Amino acid sequence: MGSAPAPFAFARTAIDTAAQRATLADPGCGGYAAFEGWVRDTNEGRAVRRLEYEAFEALALAEGARIVGEALARFGAARAACVHRVGELAVGELAVWVGVSAPHRDEAFRAARYIIDEVKHRLPIWKKEHYVDGDSGWVNCERCAAGATDTHAAPHAHEHTHTR
Repeated sequence: MGSAPAPFAFARTAIDTAAQRATLADPGCGGYAAFEGWVRDTNEGRAVRRLEYEAFEALALAEGARIVGEALARFGAARAACVHRVGELAVGELAVWVGVSAPHRDEAFRAARYIIDEVKHRLPIWKKEHYVDGDSGWVNCERCAAGATDTHAAPHAHEHTHTR
């Protein structure tokens, strides 16, 4: 049985999925599910060269741990973890990993889906796409820019929701 991982973490280098998976091993679990999100080469018809992720890490770590805890409680899974990259990523690189072990496959699948959906919706993580044509832009974060005129707030600290 592996040692318990941090429920949610950031990585600045490649995510070691085998090491992450090993931390979720549990002899009482017959089901394991994982989700991997990779950097794709196009978005909305535009050719993507690379991505850049930024996060309000202190807030995201706490809320990410809360999301994992919710999934464990709601779906009866035994162990779960999520790791999200920050910094620059090339096309094809792993951007986010979710793993869940549970007594049965249904709990594992449902908990993994809940974790990735909630992470994308609730965490203060921003994605900037860099396009082949030299242009770049922040993706799915119109409300991030809306709060930028408040000079007294911490960067990226405005409450908003994302639609992805």
